[in-house]
Amino acid sequence: MKKILAYPLSIIHYLLFGFFICVFHPIQWFCLNVFGYSAHKKSVDLLNYFLLWTLYALGTRITFTKNVEIPEGVPLIIVSNHQSANEISPISWYFRKYHTKFVSKKELGAKIPSVSFNLRNGGSVLIDREDPKQALTSLAKFGKKIEKNNWAGVIFPEGTRSKDGKPKKFSVNGLKIISKYAPSAYVVPLTINNSWKLTENGAFPLGIGVHLKLEVHEPIAVNSMEFNDLFQKVEETIKNSVTL
Repeated sequence: MKKILAYPLSIIHYLLFGFFICVFHPIQWFCLNVFGYSAHKKSVDLLNYFLLWTLYALGTRITFTKNVEIPEGVPLIIVSNHQSANEISPISWYFRKYHTKFVSKKELGAKIPSVSFNLRNGGSVLIDREDPKQALTSLAKFGKKIEKNNWAGVIFPEGTRSKDGKPKKFSVNGLKIISKYAPSAYVVPLTINNSWKLTENGAFPLGIGVHLKLEVHEPIAVNSMEFNDLFQKVEETIKNSVTL
């Protein structure tokens, strides 16, 4: 019965998702070009609120656990494991007060209504994984940007999604470059669980009744320890909270 329900509920989810990203594309353009960054940011927040609700159409439960204090008025680097694209709207919504910006592959910067526009114009960074020089240069600029504006940069150091929930090896370069150019930042480890279950059958049908969990861990000042120690602590903190 659950698998049978997955088909119509997945269709409803995709119809809602497509509707909202198409509706908000011109809204984003108008807000950015007429009123500037603040209005654009509010339109993106509202978009992520509605995209979050498209997950509820699948019977998804979302738990956001934050039993720690996140510093305000400073740049943040949110480091997370990565299981599916369905994590993006929850991260964006629950961390919205910190102005989340994503490290994303360049392919996502084109052809997706709303999503591509925001990645190109909202402060995120698009990197070419086939061009290390471009990627490192772009990450350095991104670090400077979040340092200057006290934004929250979001990076998935696994580089690609874990299809079965088991964390992959973290790549050191992205976090190292961003930390170097955002020296006053705090790294916020984030563990995501069960997101992979939404796409364990592929893009269709999606999993239904999934309990998506996001757990925020104690922030760590970039300048509080040597980078190698910081990286090891962040990776262990995130992975130790992954449940399979």
